[in-house]
Order: sequence, then structure tokens, then C-alpha cells
Amino acid sequence: MIRERIKYVDKLIVVPYLAMTLFSIIMVYSASSYSALNDYGNPHYYLPRQSVYVVVGYVVFLIAFFFPIKLLKNKKLVIWGIAITTASLMVLLVFGREIYGARRWIETPFFNIQPAEFAKFMVIWYLAYILSKKQQKISENFFNAIGAPLILVSFIVLFIYIQPDTGSSFIIVLIGAIMIFASGVSPKLGFSFGLVGVIGLLGLSQLIRTFGTRLFFLNEYRYNRFLGFWDPFTLAEGAGMQLVHSYYALSRGGLFGVGFGNSVQKTGFLPFPYTDFIVSIIGEEFGLIGILILLSTFTLMASRLFLTSIRSNNSFDSLLCIGIATMFMVQAFINLGGVIGIMPITGLTFPFISFGGSSMIVLSASIGLVANVSARINYRKANTLNERR
Repeated sequence: MIRERIKYVDKLIVVPYLAMTLFSIIMVYSASSYSALNDYGNPHYYLPRQSVYVVVGYVVFLIAFFFPIKLLKNKKLVIWGIAITTASLMVLLVFGREIYGARRWIETPFFNIQPAEFAKFMVIWYLAYILSKKQQKISENFFNAIGAPLILVSFIVLFIYIQPDTGSSFIIVLIGAIMIFASGVSPKLGFSFGLVGVIGLLGLSQLIRTFGTRLFFLNEYRYNRFLGFWDPFTLAEGAGMQLVHSYYALSRGGLFGVGFGNSVQKTGFLPFPYTDFIVSIIGEEFGLIGILILLSTFTLMASRLFLTSIRSNNSFDSLLCIGIATMFMVQAFINLGGVIGIMPITGLTFPFISFGGSSMIVLSASIGLVANVSARINYRKANTLNERR
């Protein structure tokens, strides 16, 4: 059974995953070496940590790959998952470690936990479970069917938003919207909501420009992100510093880059070069070619995640894969949007490449589950062809 599972897995999911995680080890080392030397007196400080995260990610991937997915449809497990996720977010607000005005990490003696990363997966799991059971109701009475799921997801989003973690809360909103519309909503209704969403975002942007921190949901920390986005060079010593130095890194890298380890922007100019802005360092050291190779690898993997959801005949499996694929695509887009200045910086990392343990574990588990689904689909397809022969 193990051999068959490995034989039939979609290699175009697994190989890009392995390539990006291995690449993350050397890039985190390069991007963090100067910061690690200044902060800890050791330029190699982050290298063993990211290596451990990757190895743990591989173990989690294998567990998810061989995990019986039918257990994810167990109502008690889903309830426990939601309860633990909600409790961890509440604990975070009280006891979480505050960094740069945000409480996002729960400290333990061995590592820090970022509950928002686990909340993303929990929302995907919960929505796949509940929406797969309500597909008929959704097509008949949309608003009645999604009422309870929306309330629960809204509470989770609220807990994350007030950390503050705008990026993660925005990702969960988009994941929820796409999963709901993929569960049986009519195209007309889906298009109408999409149009309302776009108009709402444009209106919100104008409100922020006009009223700023006078808006009840916008504190100074978040407003500065918008100011840095709208006019980064005027605010190059403050709110626009990260974006300006990201531009410098990408510009200096040119087409082929300045070479591995030779970034200037990581030497105290660009904040968070090994997390939020690691793509900027990749652009500086490996150039536009390096970024295009990274994005091509990532896009190939993400496209196979969506393809797996399309091929699945099981509604739960299909929705699970759609949610996971959406999580990857949205997070990558928001991170890149901040790096190149087409949207405000949110503090989100690039999947599999940036430094981080919680993110690596959640993303590896997610990829493992989709690989699990793909192997079962390909196995059934092969058996069906053999029977016809």
C-alpha cells in the first residue's frame, strides 16, 4: 500500500515542494547572516533552525500523506479542532509575545507558536467539512445555509485582526469566500458578490485616504502601512523604508543578480530580510531570472493543487484542496504585492521560502493532504483503466 501510494502521488506537487524547502535553507542563511551576527554574534544562528523546521516539515508531510482523510470528516475531531484554535487565539491576546506592536506568538521553552497559521488550516478543514454536507442546501437557500459557518469564521477572523494581523485575517476571508462559492453557488450570485467585494475594497481604500486613524478599525500601526504604500519615497525614513529598500534590492539585482551572499540590502538596510522580504533578497542575489524560476516552481505546484481539487469526485476532498490551494496563492500574492509595492505591506511571509516554524509545519501538512488526495485519485484511475482492459 505504501509503495502504491508513493507510485501514484502527483510528482508535480511533491518535487516543487521539496525544491522550495531546500532552497529556503540556503536563502534564509544568506538573508539572515548579517542580522544574526549583530543580534546573536553568530551569522549561522538561523541556519540550523530553518533546517530543523524543514526536517520537521518533511515528517509532518509524510504523516499527512499517509493519514486516513476520512478521519477529518469526524464531527468530534472538527469540534475539538475549532475549540483548540479559538482557545489558542484567546490565550495569544492575553499572554502572547508582543513584537512591533503586534501579539502573534505564544512562547514555549523550545519554540514560538503562531496560532494564526494553524487557524488558516482549521478554517479550511471546518469549511470543507460543513460545506460538503450542505451543498444541496447552499444551492437551494444560500444565505440560510452559510449563516452559521460565516459567524464562526468571522469570530476567528476578528481574533486574528485585533492582534493585529491584517494579512492573515484577510487571507482567511478570501479562503472562506472562495470555498463557499466553490461549494455550489450559482455563477450569477458568485459574480455579484465578487463585484460587491471589489467595489467595497475600492471604497475602503478611499475611506482610509480621507479619514485615516479617525476610522474606528484603523490604528496608527495599520495606517502607517497605507502611508508607506501610497508615498514610500517621501516617507523613506519611516513608513516607506521597507518598500524603498525592497525597490533598491530588486533594482540592484537586475537580470542575473549580484551573486549568492552578496546582498547589500540585508546588511541593516532592509528590515526582516529573511521573513517578509526574502523575495527582495532573492531578487538582489539571483536577479529577475531567480525570481521567475521561484515563481514558476511555485505556480506549477499551486496549479496541481487546483487540478487535484477538480479531479476529485469527493466533495470534502475537493473543497479541502481548493482551500489549501487558495491559501498558497493568496499568501504568495499578498507577500509579492508588498515586496513590489502594488499593495500595502502586511507582514505575511512567502510560503516555504521565508523563515518560520509554524508556517512550515502548517504548509507541509497541507501539501501532504493534497498529495494524499492526488495519490488516491490516480490509484483509482489506474485501476479503472486496468479493469476496462
